[in-house]
Amino acid sequence: MSRRSLRPQLNQIRGWVRQGRTDAWIAHQLEVTVQQIQAFKREQGLEPDAEDNGTAVEEVDLRAEDDAQIAAELEAEAKRRAEEEARAAEEAARKAAEEEAAAAEAAATADDEDDKPKRGSRRRGGRSRRRSAPAGPLEGTFDHGEEGYGLWLDPAIQDDPIYAEHWAGHRPIEITVEEDQIVIRRAGASEDSDED
Repeated sequence: MSRRSLRPQLNQIRGWVRQGRTDAWIAHQLEVTVQQIQAFKREQGLEPDAEDNGTAVEEVDLRAEDDAQIAAELEAEAKRRAEEEARAAEEAARKAAEEEAAAAEAAATADDEDDKPKRGSRRRGGRSRRRSAPAGPLEGTFDHGEEGYGLWLDPAIQDDPIYAEHWAGHRPIEITVEEDQIVIRRAGASEDSDED
């Protein structure tokens, strides 16, 4: 707290001292330190007297009441701050929800306006569900070595999402050998089946 002159509050402080108010209560009311109040009381001779103007003043101990009032004020201030923080958090959550809804609406509007696909918002850390078209035909080698026949595919095949979804792992297949091509199909799938 900054040091300030208490001279303008002399009469008010004098009244509080006569009422028996504590230095802590007076300091709280005037927003100064207890040490400043004690020094001011010494300088002004405001120590509580048994007599004032020749009449006896009944000494009333208001310390417990002062402490309770200060505690109530501090508790009310803490409650007010907590309410303000809760309102600020609610407002931030509401704004975030509005921004998310606006972004979703903008994305939906953009999808309706354009036929070409646009990059949508992605979740952090998640995998994209969009399938990318293969960059071009993949290469492979047909091996008819000493241990039998084999088909060696370009390692880039593992990056192809269609391969990963429908062909990765061990699958029973049917092979048709023609003069200019070898056709590999899943066992049990018809030629014009578009399921997988």
